[in-house]
Amino acid sequence: MLRVRATKLGWNDIAIREFDPASKRAARAGAGELVVMTESLPNPEVCGTPDPANSRALLEGIRRAVDGCSSGTFAALVTAPLQKSTINDAGIAFTGHTEYLAYLLSAQTPVMLLVAADLRVALASTHMPLKDVSAYLTRERLTEVIEVLHNDLTAKFRIEKPAILVCGLNPHAGEGGHLGREEQDVIAPVIEMMRGRGVDVRGPVPADTAFTPAAGRADAILAMYHDQGLPVLKYAGFGTAVNVTLGLPIVRTSVDHGTALDIAGSGKADPGSMLAAVELATLLATA
Repeated sequence: MLRVRATKLGWNDIAIREFDPASKRAARAGAGELVVMTESLPNPEVCGTPDPANSRALLEGIRRAVDGCSSGTFAALVTAPLQKSTINDAGIAFTGHTEYLAYLLSAQTPVMLLVAADLRVALASTHMPLKDVSAYLTRERLTEVIEVLHNDLTAKFRIEKPAILVCGLNPHAGEGGHLGREEQDVIAPVIEMMRGRGVDVRGPVPADTAFTPAAGRADAILAMYHDQGLPVLKYAGFGTAVNVTLGLPIVRTSVDHGTALDIAGSGKADPGSMLAAVELATLLATA
């Protein structure tokens, strides 16, 4: 498939070599060379038109990559976007890479962290309807998320004493309970408990001020749901931002965008986020 794409776009100077796990230079590519681990598709692929019949092969490719990371064959995993709806159309319950990787690696609390230069935004909940977020955010869940975020900022990002700023769930962080009690009943007690453990965490801060200088310096901001934190992050660094999955026993990064099927095969896609994801994965894998 990659050879066909390269030929179509006139990139005939790219050498594509199949991955050989027995070779000492198996995953090392020279200039102008691409090393590929092949996963056959049951149906012929059509550029820009995903086929649900190929979904299981795509997931099998991810599983093989994860196994390679777990065994030490690979140093890290960098993923491109998948068309989630096509996988769902195949009858497979799939909400995203993050949840699938957690399943494969038996990780209890995967945490999505988006990075754009010095801005880091983590999510307490990921791919779920907004109406389900409040019930999902229990004290236990929020405690686990902050623990994972603190531990991986320390271990993988090598930040000695990371400062974490936690957003409220409701407008104005609940306005003293008049706009919701999640801040008083869940978020604030967890923050107080974690501070007692020596974690530098503060909040809950209204989300509309959390990203401003008035909120103070932080090594990471914890948003309560997907569209509370990611619009700001993507505005700040779309095309160069990187998605990192915390709480896994392997290093995994990804791009910050979707599949862009409308320009598939055109050569117009911007590789900036993929390049940034590879660079960050390299940095984290050598921590």
